[in-house]
Amino acid sequence: MTVAPDVRGTPAHPVADDRPVEFWPTAAIRAALETDDLAVWQRIVAAIKRDPFGRTARQVEEVLQTARPYGVSKALAEVLNRTREHLEANERAEVGRQIHALLDRSGLGQQEFASRIGVPNNDFAAYLAGETSPSAALMVRMRRLADRFAKMRSTRRDDRA
Repeated sequence: MTVAPDVRGTPAHPVADDRPVEFWPTAAIRAALETDDLAVWQRIVAAIKRDPFGRTARQVEEVLQTARPYGVSKALAEVLNRTREHLEANERAEVGRQIHALLDRSGLGQQEFASRIGVPNNDFAAYLAGETSPSAALMVRMRRLADRFAKMRSTRRDDRA
């Protein structure tokens, strides 16, 4: 999309930028929210969905702080919230899969594993289900426990062979 330049030689509407949205200045994001151009809004939404905590998302947040809370502003705020919630749910599910792998590697039962890392079984079950995520320190503790018990099981197999 091209737009006739203004007297300074810059495009009259910064929204007319053909570069990917991720390279637009904040002024272009602000101008885009003030237009009625659905195609431009869709480009911004696509950029937010690609990287919900990235540069474009942060620029949209900045612009929304001073925007009127209706129309496209309200819709983009909802896109930001929902996209971030979806990403965070996927990340929690991935952590849950990693914890399942550690549990399986250890050979311990769920209650025993939870007890040995010092958390109540219902908290551990929430980690496994991806409902909540443990701290990084607790993930390290789980990995160490799984490694220790996997090594012990391997040693027992070797002794029996």
